[in-house]
Amino acid sequence: MAKRIIVQRRGRGTSTYRVSKKNFRYELKYSPELEGEAEVIKLFNSSVHSAPLAKILFKKKTFYAPAFKGMVEGQKISFSNEIKDGNVVQLKDIPLKTKVYNIESRPRDGGTFMKTAGSHATIHKITEKSISIMFPSKKEKKLNKNCRAMIGVVAGAGRLDKPIIKAGKQHYIKKTKSKLWPRTSAVKMNAIDHPFGSGRAKNPKSKIAKRNAPPGKRVGLIRPRRTGKKK
Repeated sequence: MAKRIIVQRRGRGTSTYRVSKKNFRYELKYSPELEGEAEVIKLFNSSVHSAPLAKILFKKKTFYAPAFKGMVEGQKISFSNEIKDGNVVQLKDIPLKTKVYNIESRPRDGGTFMKTAGSHATIHKITEKSISIMFPSKKEKKLNKNCRAMIGVVAGAGRLDKPIIKAGKQHYIKKTKSKLWPRTSAVKMNAIDHPFGSGRAKNPKSKIAKRNAPPGKRVGLIRPRRTGKKK
């Protein structure tokens, strides 16, 4: 019997390719209430998050959020209009060029954008109906003015400055997130293991998968907007 290709094996959902639920037990969303004051009671690292996390106590309930640069345990965080690192403020009350993170995509959803280590977005434009946010990719996005965001920059910047010297370190990093590593080039496989396999006829094969292709054939470029090198 032929060996299944990796795409089929991953789609089956075995323990090898399935993320452990306990690793993602921290939901990074802040309280939907806008008034009052909260306290940072603990700072800790999470194996599946690039940034250190903060456990915050608010009205006898706790929630988790990415820590900002310079956060300390015991620090107070307010849900007000004060522009101070860590405070949760509505976008309409934040001045231009202010650095923000953990931004809501819809009002009161708890935060969606900008959660990775060292990242932040900037308030770019203010209009009557919406607020424009400039992301690090230089892409601009319009959001509801009632959406909230945390002031500051996510902690953990520079985590990629030091190279991963040993393969064993990379192994454990990928294992916590159930990422496929090391990745073998498809054209170096046998024809029985992958649609791109075998050294023969490399060029004629299309890298654009058909939209109705089954999992075993759904490899390469999936519904690409464009192909080729940008000029």
